[in-house]
Amino acid sequence: MFLAWKEFRAGKRKKTDVLVFEKNLKENILKLHRELKDKTYKHSDYVSFYINDPKLRKINKATVQDRVLHHAIFRKLYPAFDKLFIFDSYSCRDEKGTHRAVNRLRKFAGKVSKNNTKTCFFLKCDVKKFFDSIDHGILMELIKKEIKDNDSLWLIEKIIKSFSAAENKGLPLGNITSQLFANIYLNELDKFIKHSLKVKYYIRYCDEFLIIDTNSTHLENLIPKVSDFVDKNLNLFLHPEKTIIKKYRQGVDFLGYVSFPRHRILRTKTKNRIINKIKSKLFLLKQDKLSGQSFNQTIQSYFGVLKHCNGHKIKEKIAKLFCL
Repeated sequence: MFLAWKEFRAGKRKKTDVLVFEKNLKENILKLHRELKDKTYKHSDYVSFYINDPKLRKINKATVQDRVLHHAIFRKLYPAFDKLFIFDSYSCRDEKGTHRAVNRLRKFAGKVSKNNTKTCFFLKCDVKKFFDSIDHGILMELIKKEIKDNDSLWLIEKIIKSFSAAENKGLPLGNITSQLFANIYLNELDKFIKHSLKVKYYIRYCDEFLIIDTNSTHLENLIPKVSDFVDKNLNLFLHPEKTIIKKYRQGVDFLGYVSFPRHRILRTKTKNRIINKIKSKLFLLKQDKLSGQSFNQTIQSYFGVLKHCNGHKIKEKIAKLFCL
């Protein structure tokens, strides 16, 4: 609605069009309210498309009406559950994110290695096909532990069951609720690792997590315990090819960066993706198919990524692109 009035003030829309839009919006909201009150609401089908992020991912986009509900549910559930999450869970949470996670990694590694004077090991794990494998029944039981209102639970279950990758499994990439539901689900893993296994140095971002220790044998012994827990309690599996133990000095690939004891660099795939994206944007700019402002915003966003690592050489390579 705000956008419609903004376009009207800019001369891009007629006032009558905006008023019709406003009228339809009110009618749709009232209709949605009645459906929720009468419990006749049904979630619409998703529109699916693919993006490279950096690997090919299938995104499922809900209708505007459904997204309104997703945001309403998120606003109610987030404060109730976020306070239950461990500190070192960094995905889709206020004042967290990828850069805070990799900075925490460096801080933990400095403590474990006694400021890089001792050998430090990382156990890195990844849950196989995580979003497609989330069990609807297990998720609902976890939510019911905190949410007691039956009307709310009815609606939450409608959202969860609106998508399936397999029978009673899966959450759609694209819903704001999916990110929160993912954290609720894997909070069980976080608590197991922190409280049952007594792991002190642990970081998780979505379905990817790290454990840091000076003893590689200890880390090896943790793998079957963690694997058994996610299998029996969450109906999930660790990705065998992405369960790795490495020395810190060999470089730890985590969230787009490769971290070493005294520096951090961009992952090669991330670097190549940035260069290729800038090349394509530069081509569009030269063809007058992209504004200079939009192109500059792209460059500045990538420079923002590079300021968190040793990115001088990449900046030089980007600068050379302008001279082609």
